[in-house]
Parts: sequence; C-alpha cells; structure tokens
Amino acid sequence: MFDKILIANRGEIACRVIKTARRMGIKTVAVYSEADANARHVRLADEAVLIGPAAARESYLVIDKIIAAAKQTGAQAIHPGYGFLSENEDFCHACEREGIVFIGPPVSAIRAMGSKSEAKKLMEAAGVPLTPGYHGDEQAPAYLHQQADAIGYPVLIKAAAGGGGKGMRLVEKSEDFIDLLASCKREAISSFGDDHVLVEKYITKPRHIEIQVFGDTHGNVVYLFERDCSVQRRHQKVLEEAPAPGMTPERRAAMGKAAVDAAKAVGYVGAGTVEFIANQDGSFYFMEMNTRLQVEHPVTEMITGLDLVEWQLRVASGEKLPLEQEQLQIRGHALEARIYAEDPAKGFLPSTGKLVHLAPPAESLHVRVNTGVEEGDEISPHYDPMIAKLIVWDINRDRALARMLQALADYRVVGVANNIEFLSRLTACPAFSAADLDTGLIEREKAYLFPADVGVADEVLQIAALAELLREAALADKRAQRTADARSPWHARDGWRMNATARRTLLFRHADTDHAVDVAYLPGAWRLSIDGRSVEARGELNERGLLRVELDGTRMDATVIAAAGRRHVFAKGRAWQLAAVDPLHHGGEGGGAEGGLLAPMPGKVIALVAAEGAKVEKGAPLLILEAMKMEHTITAPAAGTVKAFRFGVGDQVGDGAELVDFEAAAA
Repeated sequence: MFDKILIANRGEIACRVIKTARRMGIKTVAVYSEADANARHVRLADEAVLIGPAAARESYLVIDKIIAAAKQTGAQAIHPGYGFLSENEDFCHACEREGIVFIGPPVSAIRAMGSKSEAKKLMEAAGVPLTPGYHGDEQAPAYLHQQADAIGYPVLIKAAAGGGGKGMRLVEKSEDFIDLLASCKREAISSFGDDHVLVEKYITKPRHIEIQVFGDTHGNVVYLFERDCSVQRRHQKVLEEAPAPGMTPERRAAMGKAAVDAAKAVGYVGAGTVEFIANQDGSFYFMEMNTRLQVEHPVTEMITGLDLVEWQLRVASGEKLPLEQEQLQIRGHALEARIYAEDPAKGFLPSTGKLVHLAPPAESLHVRVNTGVEEGDEISPHYDPMIAKLIVWDINRDRALARMLQALADYRVVGVANNIEFLSRLTACPAFSAADLDTGLIEREKAYLFPADVGVADEVLQIAALAELLREAALADKRAQRTADARSPWHARDGWRMNATARRTLLFRHADTDHAVDVAYLPGAWRLSIDGRSVEARGELNERGLLRVELDGTRMDATVIAAAGRRHVFAKGRAWQLAAVDPLHHGGEGGGAEGGLLAPMPGKVIALVAAEGAKVEKGAPLLILEAMKMEHTITAPAAGTVKAFRFGVGDQVGDGAELVDFEAAAA
C-alpha cells in the first residue's frame, strides 16, 4: 500500500479522497491554484503545493506542474478525482513515464473509451447492446442525413468526443437535420477540437441507468449494481439514486453482465461506470463509459456498505478486489442531491460569493454530507459552483425520500443563491415520488417545480420580526455589560412606558412589496400585528440564528440569519429572503431595497468611479459592476461621503454583497 498520494483535484472530491486516505494511514498531498490558497482541501491535506493561477488551464489542467508536485513531495501515486485530468490519457501516460501510479485505468482503456464512436465499435464486438444508429467514419452531411432517414426520427446527433451535455442535438424531422448537424459540429469543434459525430435513434422517455464496475490487475471484474440518474436538466444530473426503481433481478443481472463485458473488452482496472439508455419496456443500450469515479458514487457506497475510494487505492497498489460478485449485496435505498450555488429562478445562473452562514443537516447513519467548503469560504467564479452532495439512506425508497425532504429542510445556506428549495420540490414532486422517471422529468413537471411566487405568509413576517426584537434585546444587553452600571433601566429594550404601551413598526420587503409589522411591547412578549391580524409572540434566539418561536402558544423552530441588510428566514422546510427596510431612508438606484449599497447580482468590479473620502450628491456614480456581460452602475442613495470601498477593481462579488461604506449627510 502507498505511504503518500497526491490528489490532482480540488473541492468536494479532493476532501472525499483525503478522508479515506487518512483512515487508511496514507499521507496526502493537495495541489491548489492561487484562488484556492485557503480552500478546505488544502486545509485538510498533510501537504499542499501551489501549481498556478486561478484559471484551471494554468493550474489544475497543467500535467507537468502536477507531476512535478508529486515528485517534489515524494508521492507514490496520484488520484485524479473526477473532472479536470481524470480521463486524460496524456496525464495517465505521463504518470507511467515518471514511475508514478495513476489511480485509475490504464492508458489503453482511457483511449478506447475516449471516443464515443470507437467505443461503440468495441462494444458491438463485445456483444454489448447498442442504440440503433450510425457510428462510422463517413462524415459527409448528405450521407449522415441519409443514415438518419434510414434510422427513423427522432434521432440524436452526438459529438464523438463529447461529454457534459455538449455537442448534442435532437432532430425530430428530416428537413431540420442539415441545419442541426452544422450547429452540432460547430459546438463540437469549439468544445472538443473534433467535429466527428454519430447519429442514434432517440429513445422516447428514456431512463439513464449506469452500472458501477470495478476491475483489478489480476483479471477480476465485478459490478456493484446500478444507479438511476434519469433526473437531469440539460443533460446534467440533478438527483441520483440506487438501486434503480423498478429494476428486476433479471434486468439487473443482464445490465451487470453487459457492463462487465464492456470493462473486460478494454482491459479495465479500477473504478468505472458503464452508462446505458434504458427503455420503459426494459430494453437497454450502451451509451458510454466513464473511466473514473463518478460524482454520484456515494449512493452505491450507502447501499453496499463499501468505500469505493478504498477499493481504488487497494487495486492501484496491486491488491485483488476485496470481494467477489456473489459476496456483493444491496441493502436499502439511497438518494443523492447536488447542492449548487445557483439560482433556479434565473435559469440556474451560477452564484458566487462568501458563504456567510452554512449549516448542513447533522450527519448520521441515514445522512451524509460530502463537501469541499465550510462557512466563511468563497464560492469562486473560476470553478464548478457545487456546495455539497447530500446523500441519504433508509431501508426503502419511500423512507429515503422522507429522509431527503427532512435533510433538505434542515440545510441552511446564506451568502449565495442556491437550489435547495428546488431540490425539495423535485423530491416531493408526485412524478418523482411515484418513480415515473425519464430524462425529461424536469421539463414535463415544470409547472410544479417552478411555481409562481405567492408572496410571503404572515407567519414568516412574524418570525422575522420576533428575531429582530430578540436580536435588539441581546445587543442591548451586551452593551450594558460593557458599562459601569449594567443594571441601569436605561439599557433595557423592553418598551417600558409610564402609563402606556410602547409601539413601533418594523418594515420588511419581499420581492417588490413592503410589509409592516406593528409591534406592541408586553411583559416578556410582544403583540405583533399585520393588517389587523395579531399574535402574541415570544421566543429565544441564539448567536447562530436558531430561533425557538412561540406564536399564540404554538411553538416551532426556525432560523433567521441577518446578513447584508437582509433577513434570511428558514422555517417549515422553506426559505425566504426579506429586506429589513429603514422607513426613514430614501434609497436610490443601486442602493437595494435596504437602502444599503449592495450588489444587485453576482459580478465583477470593473471601475471605482468615486474616490474614498469624496463627498457626493444623491445619484452620483460610485462604482461599476459587470455581470452577465452587462455593466451596472451603483449610485449614491443620498448625499453623503464615500467612507471606503469594500472591493477593488477586478474583485468578484456575490449577490447582496456590501460594496461601499457610505455615510449619508445630516438632513
């Protein structure tokens, strides 16, 4: 077994590999770009080596730098993770040339499966079922059109060197073929440097089922059952599960045999995944083989009780597979949801910024969180915006679904837009719950998954107001403790008045609507009124924003996080973002709902127009943000002084980030 390995990756998968290596007593070396200098995988590893600037093409994708880091630190092997260089035959060959073990398949297997068309030829020879289609070398548009007509529409044009959903076009009728072929070839040459395509029959309501395979250097190959990855958007997986709902033992055995035959056909070693398109009638066809560990491998681990990274390390060090096929068993059901910093309401636009508050659900036998970030870390614009993978397990699918809904309800993220609520709706979607699965599920269930905004309930506003009042009282108490007379009644925020009840109004904005919560102070409580509807409220709030709420005697738990003028309310499995409005403030363009100078969306600072210390008039330009290829000018909300800029030119900022310390002039 190795004494030390280098992990040629970052983020979640690097942390995942480190965890197993540490358990096995193996030292780890992290590599990192300048943007990742303080990243979690760097903090966790035993050693770390800087390999270049933020851009992946200048760091994580530079083979020579990674090989040099391995030699410098004495690493005996390199784990490539997934993505980046994990399926790069040149990288694998460079490791072999330098006498460093590549924790993955041999160069020949990567090369064989790297081209979709060549892989199909190999699979056909090995007797693996193939989707009806044309996988040859002739690429003349007229000839491909003729093949498509013979196959019968709809057909799918696919880049032979493609991946990640790029280089694919669905053609539904013959007259559209030539134009869509040209479009597909343009994208293929741009993305992969190769415009070779294949044409296949498009399966209506297809399921995406993949088989986890493992081979060793002694000729043994097994399959560790299947995963259903049908729930996708734009060919990107969103929810994965194992085993596949509705899978019969006979079909599992047939798909498993086909996957093992595929792996043996290329002399496969290590962890790999054979992906199939499955028809609703039970037929299935080879799609491609991923010659690496998959993002969704934890669901296989949860139903088998195995550590696939440990298997990778053992096989790469020359050991035989730990178990034979008949020793492998399925227990229970597992689901994985990918938590991303993205905004589903804006077409899943990636979100960047600081994770101001990050509280995942507690891990247990039933719940697992794989992540590469912690509270206070940045979601960078340079890399994939994954926050974590949330994995749940239980004895059957219905109970696993309930576990996932609860775990998503317990997840708290503040600082970036995220897809947690979307994942909750997806998990609860009747079609998904009933296992009515195909790759078009998200599109056909769009009305359920993207409901119209129905506004904010009184209860949410009451929770936000209660948290505000409790936070004020706690701050007042802290200030009092720092004075010589901490017990002075002048420090109290209990609303005491001589022969009267103190009253005030709190304002919150949701979307474009202001909501007033009228507050009357009572002994040990408050009367909160909204449009004449009132409740008696009391509660307890801790420093992490956890709130024990009591409204007219009904108790519940919630979380309220104050950040950048916003109040993030988490309650009853949902999240709301409210702006705390100062009724005396008159905001201007760029000021945001709170009257603070906040970024209206993630972007990059491209110019500081005003100078620090400058006195400006209301509406004066202060700085310019570039976001989504457009410029946004942030202006002064009132006459006043620019005290300081919180970011410099070139800095990336998150949605809602405070941009300027601004002091309004006295009226």
